Amino acid sequence: MTPRRLVPLFLAAFLLIGSAGQAQAAGYRYWSFWDRDGGKWVYATQGPSMDRPSDGDVQGFRFAVSENSGDAAQPRGTADFASICAKTPAEEGSKRVALVLDFGTAADAPSGETPPAPRTACAQLSPDATTADALAAVAGPLRYNASVLLCAIAGYPKSGCGEQVSEKNSTATPAPDQNVAENTGNDDGPSVGLIAGVAVIATLAAAGAWQSRRRRNATR
Repeated sequence: MTPRRLVPLFLAAFLLIGSAGQAQAAGYRYWSFWDRDGGKWVYATQGPSMDRPSDGDVQGFRFAVSENSGDAAQPRGTADFASICAKTPAEEGSKRVALVLDFGTAADAPSGETPPAPRTACAQLSPDATTADALAAVAGPLRYNASVLLCAIAGYPKSGCGEQVSEKNSTATPAPDQNVAENTGNDDGPSVGLIAGVAVIATLAAAGAWQSRRRRNATR
């Protein structure tokens, strides 16, 4: 095996290591906050305790594991103000805000918890009320952390707040054999893919050295 032929194999090994690192990508389990703009959801630029929606606005919340706002899961279900607030008549001196509450899927739920079914609600509030006020009126109890990050809506989840979650552990109920495989040893140690990649490199290096010695012996 010549050095030139070894190059593609070394590249393949390094690609294997790179893909293994990507497989360990981490996300965060949290409630994301959205504004409805026409027919689409837009990631909110302010937190619910700061945002002051107008009468007729539709806002949504989605509980999920995501790496950042770019890949955050959007609320599912009906997002139409007229249908959500149809049974809440307008009143002078107040505003109505439609809320879409999506508690996410079992895959994103904390261990031992089951997400409630998605639902909608119409909050009738004073004109200067915030989104946090709307949530407190129709979806309590709420839970915040010391940084005023929204941790729970309607009591879900019971604990945790924006914690980091590795991709391999994002599922709430892994199969028993997967659970054993994933939890054997230290989670901070090297992955199976990384170990395999290093082994490939070591094997290729040994093969190259053997071939070099063989060629030198043949020319003597």
